[in-house]
Amino acid sequence: MRAATLLGLGGLPLAALAQTTAERAPTAGLVTDLRGDAMAQLRETRRRLATDGPVFVGDRVETGEGARAGFRLGRATDLRLGENTRITIDRFIVDAGGTISLGAGALLVDKAPGSEAGRIRIRSSYGLIAVRGTRFFAGPSNGVFGVFVERGEVAVRAAGREVVLTAGEGTDIARRGAAPTPARRWGEARIAAALAQIA
Repeated sequence: MRAATLLGLGGLPLAALAQTTAERAPTAGLVTDLRGDAMAQLRETRRRLATDGPVFVGDRVETGEGARAGFRLGRATDLRLGENTRITIDRFIVDAGGTISLGAGALLVDKAPGSEAGRIRIRSSYGLIAVRGTRFFAGPSNGVFGVFVERGEVAVRAAGREVVLTAGEGTDIARRGAAPTPARRWGEARIAAALAQIA
């Protein structure tokens, strides 16, 4: 029997069950490119992601070993995930911004400068990153959690301290509960190593 005709609970095809669950959640965006495996879970329904497929508010997205995934959220925000990365799209409203939780791994946010979309927040166990029009990396770097801004400006808040980063600057958070280091310029080798995680 072909997979498309397998029955789920109540006699509905499994694909129909996934679609029914997804229809109850607002669409946050779509998958723009994918290399390797990536899964999304919305409530109790888990599905494999595919290029041009949707992602929804509330999705818990996870990439596999060696995987890379790109997403367009709303009209002006591109998101890239490296391997073994876990995020949750907590909230996302077109032209109003949103909140994404980073559970593990590395990501790159590219938000078009001058776009009308509102503020985006990236939450992690290390701290909070508040974003407007910018392009920045967040994730493992040199044995710590690092945030690096390629374009624009971000504010990184952790352990009661805020550091504002502008283009070419980064900060380190040594461990959960630690404060971010003062803004400083990253060297080319460190930048290249960080960005290679999501390329």
